[in-house]
Amino acid sequence: PPHEFILYIACLKTMTRHGKNATAGSVYTYYEKKKDTAKSGYGTKHARLSKDSVKEFDCCGLTLQPCKDPIITPQGYLYDKEAILECLLHQKRENARKLKEYEKQKKKHEAEKEELSKAEARSKMEKFLSNEGSVISKPTMSDKGKGAKVDLASVVQYEDLPSSSGSKNKLPSFWVPALTPDAKPTEIKKPDSKTYCPTSGAPLRVKDLITVKFTPIADGDRKTSLLAKGVRYMCAITHDALGNSIPCAVLKPSGDVVTLECVEKVIKKDMICPITSQKLKDSDIIVMERGCSGFAGSGITLEASKKGAVMMV
Repeated sequence: PPHEFILYIACLKTMTRHGKNATAGSVYTYYEKKKDTAKSGYGTKHARLSKDSVKEFDCCGLTLQPCKDPIITPQGYLYDKEAILECLLHQKRENARKLKEYEKQKKKHEAEKEELSKAEARSKMEKFLSNEGSVISKPTMSDKGKGAKVDLASVVQYEDLPSSSGSKNKLPSFWVPALTPDAKPTEIKKPDSKTYCPTSGAPLRVKDLITVKFTPIADGDRKTSLLAKGVRYMCAITHDALGNSIPCAVLKPSGDVVTLECVEKVIKKDMICPITSQKLKDSDIIVMERGCSGFAGSGITLEASKKGAVMMV
């Protein structure tokens, strides 16, 4: 019949298409949950980092650009000299500014304490004078023998005087703005005079910075600039190409960059630098903190997470 055909066409129009966007099912699928979570902003979001999201081993930790004048910290973090010196100078200026505010607050507290001590001494003096003026001596035996009449009710004892911790210290009406207690300002703690590494958070001084010498790769290409090359540097001893996938170390006396494989197989045998022929210590070999190659097996976590608000049901 025609009316049944019209009803059938109406039902087809109201039905949603099958697949990931199907909403007619009775089951709340994982895809729908993930999609709703991404739109709502609730919950923790995870993302897999690619190679483009990781800085190269020869890039500055502050500017994220290839270092023009590379410097390394004792913990193995590489920075551009201009960037790290500007960062340390900014920290010193902030410490000096916070120290001035702390000294100003300290002087203010000392002035308040001195004023309170003066006010307390003044109140004690006024209390003593008022008590001395109201005290009447008790009648002695000679006065009783002479027939002197003393009104004992008018005698005021020192213990009977109202104490200073009476009802005067209590707040009579807390809703009156003039009588409500004031909120105390935030106390400024004494600032630290040290400067810290912006990446590791360890104390860092200017004299702790070590100059790094990268050995440019010998590929014979003089037309392409060094910064435009994919592989820019090589090991100073073995001439192996350096990159994020190759662990590197810096020799502190000379500042040359070598691979850890070279350190284990060549340098640690007699602990003598092959370039300067100097005796090395374990502290003279600084392992560089590098990025990663983008592969999950590189040993570095490549998953980023962003925590959002969670609604409890």
